[in-house]
Amino acid sequence: EVQLVESGGGLVQAGGSLRLSCAASGFTFDDYAIGWFRQAPGKEREGVSCISSSDGTTYYADSVKGRFTISSDNAKNTVYLQMNSLKPEDTAVYYCAAVRLGPQGPWNVYYQYDYWGQGTQVTVSS
Repeated sequence: EVQLVESGGGLVQAGGSLRLSCAASGFTFDDYAIGWFRQAPGKEREGVSCISSSDGTTYYADSVKGRFTISSDNAKNTVYLQMNSLKPEDTAVYYCAAVRLGPQGPWNVYYQYDYWGQGTQVTVSS
């Protein structure tokens, strides 16, 4: 059974940090790219970052460049999203997703992703 399980969300003050984890199982991790997306109430799903498990190529949304860092521990089949200098506008449900042999084309096109986690809430207070 394929599973992506996010953890690490919570409530933090503006300027603070959180580290999200995405633990993957049920598929060949090295064959997939793992992306992080977020969705705030009333807003569309937004790509945050992505990492290719095969070669470590990383991608970031402009809104998080310099503040967020994505990394992968292939031995643990886990991808992390270190989020620093958090802002209230980062508040959203964060999802991780997996795309085989991807990303194909723009990394932030969410419908190309094959598997999704259940999401974890991140709330940044001002």
